[in-house]
Amino acid sequence: MNRLPAVLVLLAGMTALGAGAATVKVTPLGGQEGEFCRQDRALIFEDPNGTRILYDAGRTVAGPNDPRLGKIDIILVSHMHGDHVGNSHNKAPNSGTCDKPDMSVSALPNSSSVNIALAKKAKIVTGSEMPPFFAGKLKANGGDPKNSILTRFGGSVTIGGVMIATVPAIHSNGLDPDYIGGDLGKHMKDAGIAGYVGEATGYVLKFSNGLVVYLSGDTGITAAQDKVVRGYYKAALAVMNIGDGFSTGPKEAAYVINDMVKPVSVIASHANEVATKGGKVLPGTKTETFMKAVKVPVHVPLSGKTMEFDDGGRCTAGC
Repeated sequence: MNRLPAVLVLLAGMTALGAGAATVKVTPLGGQEGEFCRQDRALIFEDPNGTRILYDAGRTVAGPNDPRLGKIDIILVSHMHGDHVGNSHNKAPNSGTCDKPDMSVSALPNSSSVNIALAKKAKIVTGSEMPPFFAGKLKANGGDPKNSILTRFGGSVTIGGVMIATVPAIHSNGLDPDYIGGDLGKHMKDAGIAGYVGEATGYVLKFSNGLVVYLSGDTGITAAQDKVVRGYYKAALAVMNIGDGFSTGPKEAAYVINDMVKPVSVIASHANEVATKGGKVLPGTKTETFMKAVKVPVHVPLSGKTMEFDDGGRCTAGC
């Protein structure tokens, strides 16, 4: 009896099983190890093929020498506010407290995003009118301006096996004159004028294992969350800002998740509060309100704790 066909079928099944088991790793780089704190924004996404993406470095990544960064291939910036692009940062991981984070090191006039891109030789992928600003900063500091890459609404780029598209985010996006410097920056600051860098953005990422992720950025409720993020891209995992005042609050964010994006699971983000103690969500917080209102699993981004997600947006480890 020829057993070769049966062996081939078995091997094919094992290969398919291995491919399906590939996961995207998500690691928060927050202010305090094991907690979800007031200034926490930064997340690292690692594709199964090894491509590593830093999303919104903010103020809790301790500059380009932060040992938690490792290899970074791509940097995403949702908009130019200091708590996202990184106008300052802590002097070392876990300095300061969850309530009063250390932001003592200035990253001006470059930003932490630019400084990390230079050190890691990473590409900065942004939409709207942000790419020329980043290209200029890279060039002025001896980097390659071609490493600032545009992906504008309706299109996408694929880098390192990851598809990256921008989607609308309703939020202000002024460029602080301190990033410009010189007489022009001084005159703009004196007049209370910010530089124009276009609209803020969210992102949709499609990883090599098939997982589609929506990164909301700072935003309100938009029709695109239904028609584009869910209807076209079919995002299975969302990272949703819940901070209120400056973007969607916990109840509004829950509506976005339950009725518009409808992902399989969601990572809470940008809560603007001390959300946990000892890794447990504190009662009465916006984070707790969001978790109670959402109909799908909510994962809390505890700094340094890696979560893994399969192609369908389900957490398979670390949650």
